[in-house]
Amino acid sequence: MLAYIGRRALLAVFTVWAISMLAFVIIQLPPGDYVSSYIAQMAAMGSVVSDEEAQTLRIQYGLGQPIYVQYWKWMKQIAEGNFGFSMEWRRPVTEVIGERLWLTVIVAVAALILTWVLALPIGIYSAVRQYSLGDYLATFIGFIGLAVPNFLLALVILYFGFTLFNANIGGLFSPELQDAPWSWARVWDLLKHLPVPALILGLAGTIVLMIGTLTVIGVLVSDLVLVWLDPRIRLFGGER
Repeated sequence: MLAYIGRRALLAVFTVWAISMLAFVIIQLPPGDYVSSYIAQMAAMGSVVSDEEAQTLRIQYGLGQPIYVQYWKWMKQIAEGNFGFSMEWRRPVTEVIGERLWLTVIVAVAALILTWVLALPIGIYSAVRQYSLGDYLATFIGFIGLAVPNFLLALVILYFGFTLFNANIGGLFSPELQDAPWSWARVWDLLKHLPVPALILGLAGTIVLMIGTLTVIGVLVSDLVLVWLDPRIRLFGGER
């Protein structure tokens, strides 16, 4: 068991390393570099970056060095916990990732709760009320949900949520609270935006769990299981 865990851990480390190297190479494939993009962005805003400033930026970020040297420095800084500075957000990358990581956890937990709240009652009802109208309807919706791609279900939910219920579909926060510090107003704004992404993420799991619950309970109440559970019944000899 320990050897298996060790092999899987080594394989995970190798996979992460291979993905990091592949991602770094793909980032380097387009023509130009970050400084070129930065100069174009500043030019679009009406500012001019001199050649001396551009050269200083390239030296500062090591963009003139060979790609393997850049990769080594990148991995070394990541190992030290330094993910760099986000030029778009003007903040350290760890702060940007940290805030979004907590938001991801919140959305995932909400989707998990929604999955269990919806799937268990529907699955139990379908198993107990087999061949009823509700059972047929739940089974039909379940199989349709399994057949339709998740991205298409997401588009349908977004469309009907916006047109019928005027739901917020533009992210987890309103524009005026996107970069605001945490407060009760921002928490309430998050709760108002949370149902749609939680429903989209939890719907696929809801369908799978609903069908699984229906199958398990259907087996538990089958005659075969009752034969083994009831001591008064013999499998081939009838009652004792």
